[in-house]
Amino acid sequence: MLLYERFRDLVRTETPVALATVIDGPNVGAKLMVVREGTTETVEGSLGNPDLDRVAARDVAGELEAGRTGVRHYGPEGQATPEDLVDTPTVSVFIETFAPPPQMWIFGAVDFTAALGRVAKVLGYRVTVCDAREIFATKRRFPMADEVIVSWPAPMFERRGHTLGPRDAVCILTHDPKFDVPAIQGALATTVGYIGVMGSRKTHNKRLERLAEVGVSGARDLERIMSPIGLDLGGRTPEETAVAICAEIIARRTGHGATSLKNTSGSIHS
Repeated sequence: MLLYERFRDLVRTETPVALATVIDGPNVGAKLMVVREGTTETVEGSLGNPDLDRVAARDVAGELEAGRTGVRHYGPEGQATPEDLVDTPTVSVFIETFAPPPQMWIFGAVDFTAALGRVAKVLGYRVTVCDAREIFATKRRFPMADEVIVSWPAPMFERRGHTLGPRDAVCILTHDPKFDVPAIQGALATTVGYIGVMGSRKTHNKRLERLAEVGVSGARDLERIMSPIGLDLGGRTPEETAVAICAEIIARRTGHGATSLKNTSGSIHS
């Protein structure tokens, strides 16, 4: 199978993949592809020089992580600053990436879930709603969701946890320790970029006790858990809460110093 045909098939199955093609310089048309499946990356093809392949594959993987498409320039052996190479031809490489939309997993088929799902879709997330209660976890209640799954958290993470990465979010909106504790455990076992858990400060303190009982007490793990969930916007309605949650996700991803409810004290409502 030609490399471009394989690229096409990977895109159709929503597998993260990036294709690098020489568009100027030696070996015009040569292709190199980086495929990411779970935590495994593979490199296929060649741009015509092993040193160029090594450097370009690193850059292609970085562009895939960021979801960017563009042109990179190299020396014929992968030199990163070809403009400094007098009278030496450069190689222009077009990098085309396909990264599936970021995922948001929402645990708990509650009133806030529909509002959060709607805001997440506006931001381009692929939304999955999960709840063990079949009567509540229905597509009719959550038409905005790409998928509604009837399941407990542990099986969900066992089957799909490897697909979560730094661009993704897990939002736990239940107040049931039988559900939220295993959901937090499952999320912490992944590389997901955001873990938010709904509840008052009192509720979260009790939750921390239950997490400690199951072995979750390390500072690094606790730092990843954003609870009370969302930025300190003073919102009350499901829609306002959804905006605060998504704003916190954006702030965490960009590194901006917005104030999270987790880092404040007192009432979580104005």
